[in-house]
Amino acid sequence: MEQTTNNIGLDYNTEREKLDMPEYGRNVLKMVELMKAEPDKDKRTRQARAIIKVMELLNPQVRQLDNFDHKLWDHLYMIAGYDLDVDSPYPAPEEEEMNTRPVPIPMKGEKIKATHYGRNIEKIIGLLCEEPDSEVKTEMIRSLAIYMRQQYLIWNKDSVSDETIFKDIEKLADYKLKVPEGIKLSQINQEAQFNRPGLNINVGQGGGKSRGFRRNKGKRK
Repeated sequence: MEQTTNNIGLDYNTEREKLDMPEYGRNVLKMVELMKAEPDKDKRTRQARAIIKVMELLNPQVRQLDNFDHKLWDHLYMIAGYDLDVDSPYPAPEEEEMNTRPVPIPMKGEKIKATHYGRNIEKIIGLLCEEPDSEVKTEMIRSLAIYMRQQYLIWNKDSVSDETIFKDIEKLADYKLKVPEGIKLSQINQEAQFNRPGLNINVGQGGGKSRGFRRNKGKRK
């Protein structure tokens, strides 16, 4: 038997006009276009209210928004290209207001001097530069150095000397801060492993321990 093939024209979405509100689908757009073609305003308004109900069913998550009914009417105007003459319970939205681009958040221009320490460490060092010399300040520097050593070892699994950390502190402070002589950091257990802990500098506490150092069995020198 000879088979015949019918040429059926397929309408692909990729070949259609892009939807402004794709969450409601192309059928809602067709409903809106038919509504706009209705010459009687009262009928257009009744059709608009029916379309709003359909939109609510198609996009139920909109109910989680405050004043979701108002949002639906705004969406209806957007689908209609802001060219809609009906008796809406809400003022018609302005296209310029709805298409306003978000205000860009200004980014800080200063680069982080040492990414493995982070910007917060630089801020803390900046604050320490303004503190008068005292025993509390010395302990703060020591606690900061312990934390910085921990951060260093997260990025670099090799061992690091106390002197390297002290030099990093002074360098990050633009040499406005000098690490007091005689500061010693507690020893690290060779089997200790460091992940990314939160900053926990125990200011003014003699132990100088932080969460990342619970495995530390060495004694302070």
